[in-house]
Amino acid sequence: MAKLEQVETIKKSEDIAELFDSLNVPGFLDRWGPENVVQVYDPQLGVQGVLVIDNTALGPGKGGIRISSSVTPLEVFHLARTMTWKCALADIPFGGAKSGIRVDPFKVDKIKVMKSFARLIAQYVPQKYIAAPDMNTGENEIEAFVTAVGDLDGATGKPVSLGGIPHELGTTGFGVGIALETSLGLIGKKLGLPEDVSQVRVAIQGFGNVGYGIAKFLANKGATIVAINDYWGCVYNKDGIDIAEAEKHSYATSEQLSIKNYKDAQEMPRDDIFGVDCDVFIPCATSDAITIENESTFKAKLIVEAANNAVTSDAEEALYKRGVIVIPDFLANAGGVIGSYAEYKKMSVEEAYFLIESKIRGNTKLILEEHLSSGLIPRKIAMKLAESRVLNAMNARTREELSNGEKKMINIVDDGLCVNCVHRKTCTFLTMENKVYCEEYECDAII
Repeated sequence: MAKLEQVETIKKSEDIAELFDSLNVPGFLDRWGPENVVQVYDPQLGVQGVLVIDNTALGPGKGGIRISSSVTPLEVFHLARTMTWKCALADIPFGGAKSGIRVDPFKVDKIKVMKSFARLIAQYVPQKYIAAPDMNTGENEIEAFVTAVGDLDGATGKPVSLGGIPHELGTTGFGVGIALETSLGLIGKKLGLPEDVSQVRVAIQGFGNVGYGIAKFLANKGATIVAINDYWGCVYNKDGIDIAEAEKHSYATSEQLSIKNYKDAQEMPRDDIFGVDCDVFIPCATSDAITIENESTFKAKLIVEAANNAVTSDAEEALYKRGVIVIPDFLANAGGVIGSYAEYKKMSVEEAYFLIESKIRGNTKLILEEHLSSGLIPRKIAMKLAESRVLNAMNARTREELSNGEKKMINIVDDGLCVNCVHRKTCTFLTMENKVYCEEYECDAII
């Protein structure tokens, strides 16, 4: 791979031009980030990649690598920002980041692609970025990544043989199940739903790592899974789908292996899953699956976002107005990143699951109790909490940078003035880069 700045002489394909068009870095920028947007291209493999490191105030940016023929820098940025809030809400020392490789995952050697991408961004790993599995990547691709960068701490979700806690063990799905179980106990009655997960009817969009994981969790709890879909189709059975039998159709890589071939159910077009009769809908596939155009078709009273950014903001507002509650992604699907933190800290699988359950159950209870008290959308409550944690970390980092950059301590004379406030004489100031900042009054320069 070569950095994009170095391939200006290479004739760009229409796909590369389209990728540039979709990258509007100034449009990304706000008070939170991103800190780095790194775009790469491999002329030999014919693939493009992008790494977005959004915010590292709490720790190195954490986020998966997805492989998709349609991924764009804007999508990766939104996912990185979600990771910023997810890690903050989970109260773990990671920031937010994400990577995307733009290529058809079913037409390439993903191991070769991953190694090439890893070598290019190695300078950011693991100090600023720690990778993980995501859409169309799993423990094998992550093994290739850490091998290429030469650092086992460069990613989580590694095979067990490398000290990892693979996402294939179902950490994300487990966390989603805990969020759903806790939500029903707190707001099920208000929504007219059973308070016990064993009595609910559930539809699951997507039957890969997360979709299968949550299906297995719910089946073990006695819930009725009435519908499942994947890329190629959907099946529906009002009396429930046998997950043990459906398992052979999970992680499908072709239409022949798809869930649509499950026998004991009615086959339906893929997107008909949005309108099936169910109590709970769990999107486990792509971003922006639930939009203002299709939200009115939903019969579910509770939506638990297992996929990142599955519900658009305008759709969520419309759903809320008609009494449908969305448990936001950065609360519900944090099991994966909490499990990643457990792996990073060399915890056991048992310790990881205990940590996931403790954090997600506690955070879900905290957010929904505030929702019942205030009437606010759960996402807004969760966002306020996450933002406060990131802001506190950013302020602490600013103070540390000022302290580390201190040249001398001085007492300001009558004409002394802090660059960011009007305090004079009475306070001790820090000087940094030939500027003077008020320390005692904690002016805007250092808070």
